Amino acid sequence: MKIMRTLLIAIIFGSLTTSCFEDRDDNVILSSSIHDFVWKGMNAVYLYKAEIPDLANDRFTSNEEYGNYLNSFSSPEELFESLIYQRQTVDRFSIIVDDYIALQQALSGVSKSNGLEFNFYYEPGSTTDVFGIIRLVLNNSEASNLGLQRGQIIHAVDGVELTESNLSSLFGQDTYTLHFADYNDNGTTETDDDSIVSNGSTSSLTKVEYTENPVHTTEIINVGGENVGYLLYNGFTADFNNQLNNAFADFQASNVQHLVLDLRYNGGGSVDTARLLGSMITGQFNGSVFSKLNYNDDLQELNSTFNFTNSFNGNSINSLNLDKVYVLTTNRSASASEMIINSLGEYIDVVHIGDNTTGKSQASVTIYDSPDLGPNDVNPNHTYAMQPLVAISVNANDGVVPSSGLVPDVGFEINESVLNFGILGDENEPLLAAALADIESSLGRYSIDQSIRNTPQLTPVKKDINLKPFEDEMYIDNEFISITKKEFNQ
Repeated sequence: MKIMRTLLIAIIFGSLTTSCFEDRDDNVILSSSIHDFVWKGMNAVYLYKAEIPDLANDRFTSNEEYGNYLNSFSSPEELFESLIYQRQTVDRFSIIVDDYIALQQALSGVSKSNGLEFNFYYEPGSTTDVFGIIRLVLNNSEASNLGLQRGQIIHAVDGVELTESNLSSLFGQDTYTLHFADYNDNGTTETDDDSIVSNGSTSSLTKVEYTENPVHTTEIINVGGENVGYLLYNGFTADFNNQLNNAFADFQASNVQHLVLDLRYNGGGSVDTARLLGSMITGQFNGSVFSKLNYNDDLQELNSTFNFTNSFNGNSINSLNLDKVYVLTTNRSASASEMIINSLGEYIDVVHIGDNTTGKSQASVTIYDSPDLGPNDVNPNHTYAMQPLVAISVNANDGVVPSSGLVPDVGFEINESVLNFGILGDENEPLLAAALADIESSLGRYSIDQSIRNTPQLTPVKKDINLKPFEDEMYIDNEFISITKKEFNQ
C-alpha cells in the first residue's frame, strides 16, 4: 500500500490537549484517569467536535477548572454521552465500552453467539406481546448444527412468553430454550385476526465464542442462458478478505455475467474491505476514487481517498468487470453496505431492491487510553475504549448517504414479510426473485408482482435484541488512524 505522507496522530493529540490550559502547574486530583482519557480522546478526533462547546480547545484555562469539570461526572459513560452531538438524530452510533478486548474481537468477527439472528414483531392486536422470527442462521454454529432454520417463529424463552420488556433479559442469557410457534393467518389477508400458536417444539442453545465468516451464501443461478452470481455478505470483516476474493474467483470461473449482492443484514465494517468489494464487482476503474473520508476541522490532514484497486496484500483482485449490480437491503443494512451503493452508483448502474437502509455515512475508529490513542502502550489500569465517529464518507462526487437512509429504486420497494421470509439464495425468495425477474426481462425493469409487495406487514419491535455486538459500524483499521492518509492505492 502506498502512503504518500505520514504524521503520527500523537502529534496532533499532544498539540490539542497541551494547548488547552494556561496553567499546567495546578495540582488537581481527577476523579478518574478514564474521565481524562474520554475527554482528551474525543477532543482529539470526534467528527462533531465543533458542535460541542465542551470539546473546544480553549474550553479550560487551568488544570483545576479541567479537573472540576471531570469530577462533575459520575461515570465515564455519563461524560461520554455529554459529548455526543444530537444522539437521537445525528450521532446514533458512537460508543464507549469497558472491555476493549471484546470490542477488538467483535470488529474481527468474533463474538459470543449461538448462531442466531432474529427479527421481533408485536403480536397482532397487541402493543406489548412479542414474537420473534429467525432471520439468519450463521454457518457452522450451534444453531446450524441443531438444524434450526430461517423463518422459524419463537413465542417464548425458557417457558416465558415474550414481551417488549423482557426481550433483553431473556435473549441476553448465555443459555436458553426457545419455544416455537406457528403463524395462523386465519385464512384471511387481514392481520387483525391473526395469531401466534405454540406448536410444542423447543430447542436449547448455548452461546460460545464464535468467529463468523461473513461470506454466508453463494449461488450460481442460470437465468435466460446467462449465469447470475448471488452473494449473501454479512459483514465487512477485513480478516476474511481472502474468502471474499475466493468467492469472486468462483464467480469468474462460472462466467457470471450478473451479480445480486445481498446486504440485507450487513451492518457494515471495514472501510477498506468495502473498496475491495467494489473493486471485485467492477475492475475497470482501477485507480479511480471509490470513496473519500473527511475528518473534523482539526484533522484535515487525515482526509483520505480510497481508490479502486486490482490487488491487496499481494493478491490479485478477482474482478467481474460489471456495469450493473443488484443490491438487496433491509433497514439493517448500514455503513459500509450503504457506502457500496453510494460509491458504486457514481460508476455503474446499482439496482437497489428491498427496504430503506439505516442511514449511517460516518466512520469510526477504536480509541485507546494510550499516548497515541492506538492499541500499544495502553493504560493497564482499566480496559475502557471508545469507538467514536471520526469521519464522514462521501462518494467520488462528494455525495453523502442521507441520515434517513438510501431508498430502493422505484418499483423495487419490498419489505421482508413474516408470512414469506423465503430461503436465502433460493430463486423464489421475494427480494432475489425481483432481481432475477429484472435480469430476465428484455423490456426494461420488471414490474414486481403486487402479491409480493402487498404481503401483510406486522409492526416490528424497534428495540433490536441479540444482534452482533457493534453491528452498525463502519470502521477504519487502526493502522490507518495512526497516520495521515492522503491516498490509498495499490
